[in-house]
Amino acid sequence: MSSFDQGLLFVISALANLLSALAGGGAGLIQLPALIFLGLPFAIALATHKVASVALGVGATLRFMRSGLLERRLALLILFSGLPGVILGASLILQVPERIAELALGMLTLALSGYSFFQPELGVVSVNRHRRGRAYWQGGLMLFSIAVLNGSLTSGTGLFVTLWLVRWYGLEYRVAVAYTLILVGLFWNGTGALVLGLQGEIRWHWLPALLVGSLLGGYLGAHLAMIKGNRLVKRCFEMVTLLLGLKLLVG
Repeated sequence: MSSFDQGLLFVISALANLLSALAGGGAGLIQLPALIFLGLPFAIALATHKVASVALGVGATLRFMRSGLLERRLALLILFSGLPGVILGASLILQVPERIAELALGMLTLALSGYSFFQPELGVVSVNRHRRGRAYWQGGLMLFSIAVLNGSLTSGTGLFVTLWLVRWYGLEYRVAVAYTLILVGLFWNGTGALVLGLQGEIRWHWLPALLVGSLLGGYLGAHLAMIKGNRLVKRCFEMVTLLLGLKLLVG
């Protein structure tokens, strides 16, 4: 790649991941189409994007781990509910009709945007909900289902995790985003990248600019989420889900 292309990738990656860190997902809305536009086939672009998105988790982790927002028990539930689903989804990706999956995901993503928008107080304050007993583990089953989508589809599934943590467990948006960026961004996407890399090809010489941009954008987005609070994060979530849903439906 030329120096210009590397610079362009860095700028695209930094902006995409800054927005993703604010919204709790959606970096692929910008980053994945950019990789395809610059010449990568879909499967290679997806695997390369998954690897780069791990740096988003690293950047967010560097900022959020000092905040003391995460509960170990819930973090472990998200981790161990999700990893088997990611492996399953990444293994099935070549057998899923891509356009049908995109249309379904697009409609669901638009529903997320509308649901959050018409629930003004959703995720603004923390409510202790479903943190004990059967309901706690039922939430884990839903996280497993989302993880299957995470492994098999291009982008946006982190947004599903964010809203599920807000709706089911009663977390504030900025806290839900912290869980999503660290556990989905770092561990789920890392596992998906490994499985996709073993199945196909990763364009390694494209990664330096993508990784640096993802790391920087993830850190800055997490920092803004911490200092600006839930209202900004909620609005970013609604904007990104709206744009992602429309993009998936239009194709």
